[in-house]
Amino acid sequence: MMSDSQRSLSVRLSRRGERINHNSQQSKDAEAGFFSPTRLHTDYTLKKIWKAGFLRLLLVGGILWMLLILFALLFHVWSCQSSLSFFSAICNKEGRLYVMLDTIGFVPKPQHRCPIPVAYDPDKVLLPSEKTADTIVRNLTYVTEDESSKSQFPLFGGNISWSERDESFKLKPEMKVHCGFMPRGGAEMSSLDKEYVKKCRFVVATGIFDAYDEPHQPSNISKRSEKLFCFLMVVDEVSLDFLRKNTTVRKDVEGGKWVGIWRLILLKTPPYDEPRRNGKVPKILTHRLFPEAQYSIWIDGKMELIVDPLLILERYLWRGKHTFAIAQHKHHRNIYEEADACKRRKRYARPLVDLHMKIYRYEGLEPWSIKKNTVSDVPEGAVIIREHTAMNNLFSCLWFNEVHLLTPRDQLSFGYVVDRLKGAFKVFMFQNCEYNSLFELHPHIREHSSKIEWVKSLQELKGKGESLKESRGGFGLWTPYPGDLDSVELPKVVRTSKAG
Repeated sequence: MMSDSQRSLSVRLSRRGERINHNSQQSKDAEAGFFSPTRLHTDYTLKKIWKAGFLRLLLVGGILWMLLILFALLFHVWSCQSSLSFFSAICNKEGRLYVMLDTIGFVPKPQHRCPIPVAYDPDKVLLPSEKTADTIVRNLTYVTEDESSKSQFPLFGGNISWSERDESFKLKPEMKVHCGFMPRGGAEMSSLDKEYVKKCRFVVATGIFDAYDEPHQPSNISKRSEKLFCFLMVVDEVSLDFLRKNTTVRKDVEGGKWVGIWRLILLKTPPYDEPRRNGKVPKILTHRLFPEAQYSIWIDGKMELIVDPLLILERYLWRGKHTFAIAQHKHHRNIYEEADACKRRKRYARPLVDLHMKIYRYEGLEPWSIKKNTVSDVPEGAVIIREHTAMNNLFSCLWFNEVHLLTPRDQLSFGYVVDRLKGAFKVFMFQNCEYNSLFELHPHIREHSSKIEWVKSLQELKGKGESLKESRGGFGLWTPYPGDLDSVELPKVVRTSKAG
């Protein structure tokens, strides 16, 4: 018989064995359960559901983010047209709301340059077989004498009355309008130059006045374009003297003057006191200077052409069946905003810019908005691409008449004339980033300035200040206007850019 101590030890050993067997069985069961097919299938299903849910979450999040960006952009466009100062402040780049939207990426950054979709080979460009038909204005002639003129000095742009100006915007098949080049008004060409430009059908034109720029030779010009185009540089006598002293001016066998590829065209007797106003003559009235030209490309004197001109005509006129093309302004679409920038940068007398704008406002010119049928009311006027149709020639005349009568800031007048012609004049306004890809921009030789640009009030133009007034241009600013301009309130301007 076992003693009590032996029985106790036997019971303890038996229980310890049972616990070991039980734990071992649990371990086996757990191991079998972890790798069992049922357990594996359950885990795979959960992972699949979790992965699909995560993808749905990403997709929904992406859609919501895109909708948020779209809403922000639409709200930004609407707020720019809002009359409420709180919302319109979003358009102001100096405002906190604009800065906030810009910081989080809701305000798109305009490109400075972008690729131009031009044809690859100038030699493969097909020239139009015929001119664009004149359908609205079929015959355009020009006023060559002012019967009612009492001026002691003949004016290049003529003495245009307010009633004559208003009548010139009424379109008819046969029209006769003022368009510069009045007898003894200045800007005469020599007989040699007149004879030369008669042969020019395709023209690239530029100009230098008051020795303000130096000539820049075009690059990437094909042999075909060299033969097809006349490259004409219009200069005044001051600029011609500057070129003779600082560049090589050669003469051909006929006596014509050349600087590189540019044939110099001298305009004797400047028509205006203000050099900037003189520069508008070849820029806007290209069809008058070169009456045989069918197509022209105007570039400002500060620009260096870097694209073949034949490719430019194909891209901006012929491909889209356009006849007049000009770039959008980089910063402004609203004429009143451009006027504000002109005053800030002292481009002309501030009170006269205001008077110019009051005339336009009185005549019903609304600030640009997305409701208008135009891309913009303000162009980048350093490049103008056009076919010389009767309608385009009329537009150029009317545009120049505004420059002649009012301030010389042609960007203020462009949109007004387009508006007055009520859709009859078609213009292709291309992106500003393409404009910057057509040319290299060079600085002016010196900063142009005239005393009238610093005038801050009309009182400064009275008494001794009378001498600040131009003697041959801008007479519309001093001729009594047939309307109450004192009652006109100019639209409030929200400055969307620090640049002018």
